[in-house]
Amino acid sequence: MAGAVQTTLSELGFWTESGRAQFDDDTLASAITLRYKVLMSPPKRTIAATELLLISPAALFMTALVVRNQQPLQYQPAHAAEQIVAWYAMLPRIGLLGLLIALPLTALTTGCGMLLRSWHDEVELRQATRQALAAIGVHLATVLVAGATLSRKHLAIVALHKLTD
Repeated sequence: MAGAVQTTLSELGFWTESGRAQFDDDTLASAITLRYKVLMSPPKRTIAATELLLISPAALFMTALVVRNQQPLQYQPAHAAEQIVAWYAMLPRIGLLGLLIALPLTALTTGCGMLLRSWHDEVELRQATRQALAAIGVHLATVLVAGATLSRKHLAIVALHKLTD
């Protein structure tokens, strides 16, 4: 972050050739204000990082399911994936309910709350959404074909999973 502030200050002409900052009280006030504005955006980053951590156990489980089915269980990646799946199955309340349902649901709820907050505060977000929806409307047939293709892939994965059980 210090590099970002230094770059911004150097762009504004606050740095001398010796590398030391030289500015008067007004310049110092604007530099502090600039740094304060830079520090205002981390709550969104913190929430995004927290949501990533909340869904990571479910992502690990889903990845383990896919890797487990890629090759025979006696080989290493599939064997390690089988151990992860077995660990989740061994602890149904913690593994299945907590890590696979409660944490991703918390991330979803938090994300929806942040989206609603941003929707009310940011005009650019509303404009970008309108533009995206207009583009989808223009290319509706392509979007429907892509959706059908993706749903077929998911149905094939579910069918494969049911056949192996």
